[in-house]
Amino acid sequence: MLLTGFEPFGGDARNPSGEAVADVARAWDRAERLVTAVLPVAYDAAGDALRGLIAEHSPDVVIATGLAGGRTQVTPERVAINLRDARIADNDGAQPVDEPSVAGGPAAYFATLPVKAIARAIAEAGIPAAVSHTAGTFVCNHAMYVALDAAAERPGTTAGFVHVPWSDETAPEGAPSLPAAEIARALGVAVRTALDVDRDDAHSAGTIH
Repeated sequence: MLLTGFEPFGGDARNPSGEAVADVARAWDRAERLVTAVLPVAYDAAGDALRGLIAEHSPDVVIATGLAGGRTQVTPERVAINLRDARIADNDGAQPVDEPSVAGGPAAYFATLPVKAIARAIAEAGIPAAVSHTAGTFVCNHAMYVALDAAAERPGTTAGFVHVPWSDETAPEGAPSLPAAEIARALGVAVRTALDVDRDDAHSAGTIH
């Protein structure tokens, strides 16, 4: 099992995704081996790091996580698009416009994680959660696309992405947030569900807009 978060970016001092991943690792008590890493918020470096981790550890499940400031829920992502279109520069100063994440790759990949089951399990644990249908076009989407592209070459490996809101401990004033402990608990639920559920839920998780 590979679980990743991101370092701080855009002038922020902290990133709740990277902190939550470390908390999950400290609390991990299952027999399955959990490998964790904090990725750079840089298109090329993050993609290279993910491919390297997947090649090195041959995980059965890959969950990358990142911050979606402004969201009020933990949101498993359903689709990654083959597009790098940056509103701000990444931490290496790159600001690609209308570039593919993987040249010649498909227009999009659907997550192969049971995203509906993960969202339901997190919500049943008392933590706000919902399936999301857009991972944006910044490094989070790129990481999800690269993870799925790498997993597609490894039969039996499932992959996807979970966005988290600000934690109470890191949120800018007035921004929606959840306690850091709840974010870490949600990611722990996501990991366990991804390991234990073979077939996703069949209920609707669609949106009107």
